[in-house]
Amino acid sequence: MFNQININYPENLPDALQVTSAQFETYAKMAMAVKLFEMKKLSSGMAAQLAGVDRVYFLLDLHKYGVNMIDLDDQELESDLKNA
Repeated sequence: MFNQININYPENLPDALQVTSAQFETYAKMAMAVKLFEMKKLSSGMAAQLAGVDRVYFLLDLHKYGVNMIDLDDQELESDLKNA
């Protein structure tokens, strides 16, 4: 089951971005999901579900938003390498 959120935006906004209304709405959902993932508020799976895409697509698309797929600090990376 899903809840729904409605966001008002200027009618000419998609035109200004040279996209259709449907493309803008898809992009906006993805942008929201990516930002929540980047802030570590959502897992990649939950963010993908929010965006309406599968997890692999979500992860592979992150670079378009300037977000790293894996965001480990030096200590976490070193620990992962030792345990690999």
